[in-house]
Amino acid sequence: MTISVIDSATSMRRVLAAGPSDRAALIREMWSPLAGMYHFIPGGVDMATVHRQNFGFDWEASVEPIQEGLERLIKADAWNRIACALESGTVALRSTTSDIEVPDLQVLLVLGDPSNIHFVDEIQGLSAFGGISGYITITVWPTPQVLERLEAIAVHELHHNVRYSPGGVVWDPATVTVGEQVISEGLADVFAADLFGESGFTHFVSASTRNDDNVLAKVASGLHLTGMQNFTAWVHGDASARLLGAEPVGLPTGAGYAAGIRLVRAYLKATGSTAAQSFATPADEILRIAAPVLDLPTRLED
Repeated sequence: MTISVIDSATSMRRVLAAGPSDRAALIREMWSPLAGMYHFIPGGVDMATVHRQNFGFDWEASVEPIQEGLERLIKADAWNRIACALESGTVALRSTTSDIEVPDLQVLLVLGDPSNIHFVDEIQGLSAFGGISGYITITVWPTPQVLERLEAIAVHELHHNVRYSPGGVVWDPATVTVGEQVISEGLADVFAADLFGESGFTHFVSASTRNDDNVLAKVASGLHLTGMQNFTAWVHGDASARLLGAEPVGLPTGAGYAAGIRLVRAYLKATGSTAAQSFATPADEILRIAAPVLDLPTRLED
């Protein structure tokens, strides 16, 4: 397998140096290696729109803050660190089984929009996605915390990518459950923590949320819900739900991650397994074993 961390530093420099009328085309060019993510959409999508939807920097705004952010990423050796982390994560996953399928990866690191309050304050400068086999996107604002966590962010998304690659879990947008997404986030965070310690845990999820029994119980009550339309409220929390026009359900930011970590840890402790070994374990199996350990209903359904 090949890990291709795209040279988006050069691409972003070109965007920032270009005239305002030329920047959108250069954004599309920067994102073009990831166009295959949307193979299931007839005619594809506008990759400039994808950039915006991923909290990417506003190419029509002042370039000075983005230039400063870019220099911080370059100084932090971000692209090389991500590549090395993905190599290490791949070794860790492959050590669990010889026939694991790790796909060739296209990885894009871009700067986010520092003027977007939700991106900067609520999710603390991080929006990443690795749920489509072969592709990882990482959008960041380079705060000290984000820069410290670059490796953990990358391997979290790697775990998702392998889980939803051939040989792993089949993702059906219409029938996938909140439980699957919660378990996926828990597995990915525990995997990152196994490799990088406490910094492996997604930083926009507070320690109090991770340890709140009421949050766990509330998330557990929605694990049976099907369809991706439920994910924002039940996994990411009320603030993200409001942003995207979904109905809040009374959960703090990152509640699904917090519940997922506790459920996964309960399963791993009971079975003696690891997050790497469990990359393809069905969510239902993890929940079946974890729920009684955490004194949750054993039938997580209506």
